[in-house]
Amino acid sequence: MTYDPSKDGAQMDFRQRMSYGDYLQIDKILSAQHPLSSAHDEMLFIIQHQTSELWMKLALYELNAARQMIAADRTAEALKMLARVSRIFEQLNSAWDVLRTMTPSEYTQFRDALGQSSGFQSWQYRLIEYAVGNRNLAMLKPHAHCPDIMEMLEAELARPSLYDEVLRRLARTGLAVPEAVLNRDLRQAWQLDQDVLAVWTKVYQDPSRYWEAYEVAEKLVDFEDYFRRWRFNHVTTVERVIGFKRGTGGTGGISYLKRMLEVELFPELWRVRTEL
Repeated sequence: MTYDPSKDGAQMDFRQRMSYGDYLQIDKILSAQHPLSSAHDEMLFIIQHQTSELWMKLALYELNAARQMIAADRTAEALKMLARVSRIFEQLNSAWDVLRTMTPSEYTQFRDALGQSSGFQSWQYRLIEYAVGNRNLAMLKPHAHCPDIMEMLEAELARPSLYDEVLRRLARTGLAVPEAVLNRDLRQAWQLDQDVLAVWTKVYQDPSRYWEAYEVAEKLVDFEDYFRRWRFNHVTTVERVIGFKRGTGGTGGISYLKRMLEVELFPELWRVRTEL
């Protein structure tokens, strides 16, 4: 017997009601894929990157909210948001598995159609890096042609990063974060600080006493762990698909991506393991 959901009260007439597609604006999303070649695999390439940008939008939403909660001394709420960001990057990591089904021969069929466009030009990715503390000012240049994006990036550089807000919170709870750190130039990328390492060492040596700081630290490490895996999967996927060719945006390709693997977002939280 064929089941009719309307018999159980399901709404079936949406002429005067908001439907699932209306709410999510599905038509706009599904009409945003415009391959520039006849290559079958270009659709995969486009959707992979569009969905990644959607996940990045959510990551930024959660990172900004977490930062605001920490600044307002509402750390417990921030922990939930940071945990969600880690899961978002777990999703971003899984997406590389789909892209890796594309072979080098398949990619070469449409690579020229990309022109000079490249993932390193993603302004949302740049905002994520700036938000968590990796503030490389040289990376403003790819966005100089878009005043609205430059305005967002410059506004981000003027704000304390997530890590800056965490350190300010530690200071408010009585931990000896140096004044020079609390009043540093926010536009500059974070550099390993031995005095901050000493603060985190104190926290990790007595986690029951400094439980809030300890829990925040582990959430930051969780995030960077997933973030590093995302970067590593990016490297291996690119090497698998294009080898050691230069990137479409003019970077060294694999050499550029491997250099990015060396960047640490929260260096003291990795060094503290050695101190214990």
